[in-house]
Amino acid sequence: MRSKGKSVSVGLVSLGCAKNVVDLQVMAGALLLEGMELSSDPDRADVILVNTCAFIEAARQEAIGEIDRACALKRAGRARFVIVSGCMPQRYGAALAAKYPDVDGWIGIDHLFDLPAMIARLVGGGANGGPTRAEVSVSRDRNTIYEPPVPEFTIANGPHAWLKIAEGCSHACGYCAIPAIRGKLRSRLPRSVADEARALIRSGVRELDVVAQDVTAYGHDLGDGTSLASLLKTLDRMRGDFWLRLLYGYPTFVTGELLDAVAASRHVCRYIDIPLQHSHPDMLRAMRRADTVRHVAGLPERIRAAIPGAAVRTTFIVGYPGETEDHFQHLLDYVREKRFDNVGVFCFSPEEGTAAAAMPGQVPPEVAEERRGRLMLAQREIVDARNASLVGTRMKALVTSRGHGRAEARTEFQAPDVDGVTVIRRPPKALAPGDFANVEIVSAAGYDLVARVVE
Repeated sequence: MRSKGKSVSVGLVSLGCAKNVVDLQVMAGALLLEGMELSSDPDRADVILVNTCAFIEAARQEAIGEIDRACALKRAGRARFVIVSGCMPQRYGAALAAKYPDVDGWIGIDHLFDLPAMIARLVGGGANGGPTRAEVSVSRDRNTIYEPPVPEFTIANGPHAWLKIAEGCSHACGYCAIPAIRGKLRSRLPRSVADEARALIRSGVRELDVVAQDVTAYGHDLGDGTSLASLLKTLDRMRGDFWLRLLYGYPTFVTGELLDAVAASRHVCRYIDIPLQHSHPDMLRAMRRADTVRHVAGLPERIRAAIPGAAVRTTFIVGYPGETEDHFQHLLDYVREKRFDNVGVFCFSPEEGTAAAAMPGQVPPEVAEERRGRLMLAQREIVDARNASLVGTRMKALVTSRGHGRAEARTEFQAPDVDGVTVIRRPPKALAPGDFANVEIVSAAGYDLVARVVE
């Protein structure tokens, strides 16, 4: 699309999780098909698109800051239009329009493909601001499953890409607003996922990070026997040298069939990410995750027995309503016993519209922060010991960047953005991002590893 002889440029501001990145890619692909230009500098674009997260208060504050900044650029004449998409408009809808009069359009998660037409209407409405009333394109149905219009297009950094296999979530965890924002589980068809995966591999991607709100629930809604295990078997038959990594599962759905599929795969990383959220049965019941109680205690051992050498990553919530010091001590002892490879710890955030927000026994934020610090300190001791045990071992690593006499890479045990990296000293000149290298671990530096290339 052109305006006065030049293409309309759109600057993308990405906030939130990997699933949000995929949504932004869908919108970016739709823009490209309509002849619009994606700006490398959002601050210099005709249209600034802010794709938001609204999962927790910190995410909402980050989104508000970016919306305010984009509106300031518009008022200064550096941008013509501002559009906000994603979870914020989906959650709050038209209420936001009155609060931000400088925003020209709001797009919810079921209307990603509305973006090109919305921009066309804005541009056609006038040179300096378009309609006097913002468009709000938000549906409460939340039943759409989007297919990427340009399957090989990715905005992830480095030689990896997010492969979203489902939308929404059918769990009812007491702390989580995602089902209210994104709706119930909606799985993509296996053929569609495989077609996108093949296109990404052909384009040069070397790691496909398979994501959903719960990847292990994939296929449950299709009613035809499709499962994550069957999908992995399909993807594993693709040609090429690449990795598949599973992110964000649910303890109850870690089946023997799934573990066997990972263990037998040529491409799936021996890396299992299962957010457990707590170890104490009282807390899991309070979180409305009572179905996970019997799975949590022995899950790390079951994974490691089925997949020798597997890295197990998890996340926990501390400071949940009703959590006592005894509950927390149970979690601390559990982490020390199970020795997870990687752990993320979050302080409970009371989210409006969730069951936990109104629960009695709210834990003071300073207590939650103190508990988080103790848990992370215990996990750091585990990581230090694990990394020390890796010195002298050899493994495969994917190079993600290089410069200043070193390269950065990740092993199959290091997921993008959340885990450490592997720093390769004095890499060969021919070694480039997207290459796999055989490395030997020579030392550790905090959560990171230091390595050298070997034959």
